[in-house]
Amino acid sequence: LTVVVMAIEIVAGHLFGSMALLADGWHMGTHAAAFGITILTYRYARRHAHDPRFAFGPGKVSALGGFTSALLLGGVALFVAWESVTRLLHPETIAFDQAMLVAAFGLLFNFFGAWLLGHADSHDHSNEHDGHTHGSGHGHGGGQHHDLNLRAAYLHVLADALTSVFAIAALLGGKYFGWYWLDAAVGLAGAVLIARWALILVRDTSTVLLDREMDNPVAAEVREAVESDGDSRLTDLHLLRVGMGQYAVFATIVSHTGRTAAEYRDRIRIHEELVHFNLEVAHCDCR
Repeated sequence: LTVVVMAIEIVAGHLFGSMALLADGWHMGTHAAAFGITILTYRYARRHAHDPRFAFGPGKVSALGGFTSALLLGGVALFVAWESVTRLLHPETIAFDQAMLVAAFGLLFNFFGAWLLGHADSHDHSNEHDGHTHGSGHGHGGGQHHDLNLRAAYLHVLADALTSVFAIAALLGGKYFGWYWLDAAVGLAGAVLIARWALILVRDTSTVLLDREMDNPVAAEVREAVESDGDSRLTDLHLLRVGMGQYAVFATIVSHTGRTAAEYRDRIRIHEELVHFNLEVAHCDCR
């Protein structure tokens, strides 16, 4: 569906002279590529779900797909900004009525696509909680359990809807008020917002890919569970995100008593998002 609407908007943009419509069409072209990345990412993860060469499974491939899509979003922002500046400097004649009709069609499609992906995302979260991936009701906020690959696809559709709205607004302003410059100006505004979405997605996916998780509330939960007896001390802790809302724990614990790693594991595993444990226990005789 995205490819079909993309082709219609690109052809119409050339025929009717609308930069906003043309940019929207090429914008959708990059999103068609992003959807391809999304599909390949899911297929890759499914194919390698039990591959022993992946130490913790291929869970991070979702974040990698989201990161790639974020780079595409950034490219879209640069393209739209460049085309908008070019059109500001060199205005062209626009067939407003025909261009608005095509832009309205594109907007309707984008609303439909956003509804599909938004419904899929909410259904995914419902299954996640029903299946106790998160467990024990320990919400951590900040979208920790969002499928970043699906979120990237959803943002691409929202960006398409935004550029369609801007295109229609620009065409209306040009038709009724003679503001031909508006066609390019709204393109620039759309580029800024799309760039912001790309930066947010890069930040969220890079947190997963670079294992920057130690400021996560999960770390505080692990520490609290280990040190709840008033004697044990957590002296070294590493968390690795190994899937959507799933973590591996590597920890060193010092204690005066003769507790075993299995005892500490039983304490920690009440937080069901923790799925893999590597615990070392050191016994201390001094005060």
